[in-house]
Amino acid sequence: MKTEKLELVCPAGTPAALRAAVDAGADTIYCGFRDATNARNFPGLNFSREELGDGIEYARSKASKVLVALNTYPEAGHPESWHRAVEDAADLGAHALIMADIGLLAYAAEKRPDTRRHLSVQASASNPDAIAYYQRTFDVKRVVLPRVLTVPEIAALNKEINVETEVFVFGGLCVMAEGRCSLSSYATGQSPNMNGVCSPASHVRYEDKGNKLVSKLGDFTINQFSQTEAAGYPTLCKGRFVTQDKPSYLFEDPTSLNAAQFLPELMEAGVTALKIEGRQRGKAYIAQVVSAFRKAADAAANGQPVPPLGLENMSEGQKETTGAYNKRWQ
Repeated sequence: MKTEKLELVCPAGTPAALRAAVDAGADTIYCGFRDATNARNFPGLNFSREELGDGIEYARSKASKVLVALNTYPEAGHPESWHRAVEDAADLGAHALIMADIGLLAYAAEKRPDTRRHLSVQASASNPDAIAYYQRTFDVKRVVLPRVLTVPEIAALNKEINVETEVFVFGGLCVMAEGRCSLSSYATGQSPNMNGVCSPASHVRYEDKGNKLVSKLGDFTINQFSQTEAAGYPTLCKGRFVTQDKPSYLFEDPTSLNAAQFLPELMEAGVTALKIEGRQRGKAYIAQVVSAFRKAADAAANGQPVPPLGLENMSEGQKETTGAYNKRWQ
């Protein structure tokens, strides 16, 4: 049984959010450069080189670490921006690089072997053979597991691999195979995999129709909200569509993962780190969620019951799910 305290890995989309995460008790913060090298390439988010350097220095002063996400796939024949990001992140002192593309992993392993490499969830590696390939070929030290495994499946996997595992415990969910989804690309020509954007803001618009608000992504109507409903951000996988004359969320309800109740089991399953999703969130959200999970992780490490987190109002659609951790389907 693994007894070490679970490492709390927290998101930061801005320098202010990074400081909020550190101050709230994050062991590790993950973030990205302000370009298409990371899968949250949205206006107003991410870090310049100077901001990242300052953030790493601040995190270190509080005994925290910074991981840099370089988890998109370079366009064939044009890897220059991604290579520069590897070099700059390593020079700035990032604790590790989070990557999915095998070409970029090969570059980092050859050019910057002293900087740890983590396998992004975008690689969608969830079985021993796949993970062993990345470990053997690129000396990956940690894999971020896709959100499709139960706790027993994670425990069984950890017995067969020789790398650390990191699992999502809070935030938005993706029902598609991570790193393989083309819905956004179909609607807008841009995808999280290649361009770092799922439902890019440049293709989003809201139309006031009097008694309802219509959200659109490109030419697609994603949802219609009554005057009493909160209007969500339009993504195809969370659209409300009409089938058999009835509107419903066909793929996924707006809801957030909350796996706090499983922390003792995840610790026993051999998990190393807990990941909070949400680089698009503001510093107030980051501070509240990280603080709550700090208390939860500490309680689990001390063999105490995980306390109620009170994060319902921070959840998407004000609803929570335990997702695949408690799945009853095969």
